[in-house]
Amino acid sequence: MKNSYDSPVAACAVVSKSKPEIPHYLQAHYWWAYVHPQAVQVFERQWLVNLILWGNYKRLCNALLADYGHQLPGRTLQIACAYGDLTARLVDCVTPGGTLEVIDILPIQLANLAGKLPPEAPIKLHCMDSAALTFDDRSFDRALLFFLLHEQPQAVREKTLAEALRVIRTGGTLTIVDYAPPSRFNPLRYFWKPLLDRLEPFANDLFNEEIPAWLPKAGGFEMVGKQRFFGGMYQMLTLRITEKKLPQQAEQ
Repeated sequence: MKNSYDSPVAACAVVSKSKPEIPHYLQAHYWWAYVHPQAVQVFERQWLVNLILWGNYKRLCNALLADYGHQLPGRTLQIACAYGDLTARLVDCVTPGGTLEVIDILPIQLANLAGKLPPEAPIKLHCMDSAALTFDDRSFDRALLFFLLHEQPQAVREKTLAEALRVIRTGGTLTIVDYAPPSRFNPLRYFWKPLLDRLEPFANDLFNEEIPAWLPKAGGFEMVGKQRFFGGMYQMLTLRITEKKLPQQAEQ
């Protein structure tokens, strides 16, 4: 039976009971990349996505899929759509009986993603805010944040991380792929960072601070994997949920 995601706007209305309001920071700073109706036509080009990451897109995707063992049993959550072919490759890794679910706050991005996927893929799309997921606690086996955190202000970034950890079952994993503080010997540190300051004002945080600084202080997880790429400018972190209690519950 054909899934409803091949009609993405309708699918969003069915899967999500309400359409979340687009955050101000997204409208103010990223209208040109994600919100504007022409953005998809400009950025949905594999060569351009690879160029933006200095030729590292395929390498980072390969590292992620290898870390998953090219197998995605159970329920997997990708938090935010991404330009390029990553989601299609994740779909290919879903094992029989498993599902991949993708959330994004922008219907235009969900529509774009739906157009890149085969009609029988085991996937569900949700129009949802990463900082206020409506999924039940401990309802996913794993979650993925692929180049999302650098686009969010700190307060939103912290909520996104807390929400991602909340919906993963004990023993499940959260994988984060994003920018990192590059080595001082990396020449792009002195060129790319000032450019990002103009185009993506929150990315500077990831150039100056490690991601654990924004994780819930109460814990409930452990770092089980850490890789750096391209002179340290990119990173892949893997966290495993270690306790049945929710990280934020210990703070109450």
